[in-house]
Amino acid sequence: MAYENLKAQIAEYNKLCDEKSAKTPERQNLKYNRVYTPVDIEGFDYERDLGMPGEFPYTRGVQPTMYRGRFWTMRMYAGFATAEESNKRYRYLIESGATGLSCAFDLPTQIGYDSDDAVAEGEVGKVGVAIDSLADMEILFDGIDLGKVSTSMTINAPASVLLAMYIAVAEKQGVPSTELKGTIQNDILKEYAARGTYIFPPKPSMRLITNIFEYCSQNVPKWNTISISGYHIREAGSTAAQEIAFTIADGIAYVEAALKAGLDVDTFAGRLSFFWNAHNNVLEEVAKFRASRRLWATIMKERFGAKKPKSMMLRVHTQTAGSMLTAQQVDNNIVRVALQTAAAVMGGTQSLHTNSRDEAFGSSYRSICTSSSSYTTNRGLRIWFS
Repeated sequence: MAYENLKAQIAEYNKLCDEKSAKTPERQNLKYNRVYTPVDIEGFDYERDLGMPGEFPYTRGVQPTMYRGRFWTMRMYAGFATAEESNKRYRYLIESGATGLSCAFDLPTQIGYDSDDAVAEGEVGKVGVAIDSLADMEILFDGIDLGKVSTSMTINAPASVLLAMYIAVAEKQGVPSTELKGTIQNDILKEYAARGTYIFPPKPSMRLITNIFEYCSQNVPKWNTISISGYHIREAGSTAAQEIAFTIADGIAYVEAALKAGLDVDTFAGRLSFFWNAHNNVLEEVAKFRASRRLWATIMKERFGAKKPKSMMLRVHTQTAGSMLTAQQVDNNIVRVALQTAAAVMGGTQSLHTNSRDEAFGSSYRSICTSSSSYTTNRGLRIWFS
């Protein structure tokens, strides 16, 4: 049998540990083994279960050279008050070295209300920018070449409306929709489970999403049509394992809905993307990223019959964990975010947002965050400093 000598060594090792523990007891309730060896992964097949970077099942990354060839996109979540104010901030971000934009919208915009609606009172411009019309969208991206910048929009229930506005602004700039690059979150299932900014019941909501898949596959081919999000599930209290379990289950539901609508899996699956949370337990988080890629690749190939490699790749944006940061002793948050950033990068993220040291209370002063990796206003604006 395999590893017989090693198993005997492990038995001797455990006997020695027991003798040592009689004099110096181990801490109680430790959930990990004392030591790990190849015995713990008996049946592991290198080619099947790990593989090379950039090759199925993409455990080690979706690109063969990863960051040796290109760094992750530095994409800071930004948006507050009016379109004019947020436009100034977007320009500042680009000047400061950001390699992508990420739009935060206020709650009225997220649930389909105009700023002058009575329901919107007290929330306009508070956790993101207020967008009521195409004119607002034009102001938001004034002076920003949408043919050169990649834009992510954190919008779900009205995602089709905001995407249509973005396409219209680009066309007015002379940029065809076929050249636009970016992402809409467009993940309504996690809104029902963990966040709450839904408008319609599940069935018509899913129809809107699959309509976007179809439209973009034909007209906006470089656009990521959904960001299937585990971040909010983790912030709501899940474990790392639950985060990827629930999120991949959502991903399966989206693929099934698209297939039911008559779409071919390889026409839309390559533009599905994911959104993970990065917590402080670095090794667990790295393992989560690797496991999620292998799971998704296997599901897409074996369950849905995907043939194109890109259809099997789990491409992911990561945000460091807001719930792990404190309002007290805020400088410690810099260390927490650094660890979370390391986890995301070692896990192989494609883009990254780092939270601010003042995340827990959201100051409006840039000076408080000059020693941090980012800066936040009303929890809706975060800026990366090079």
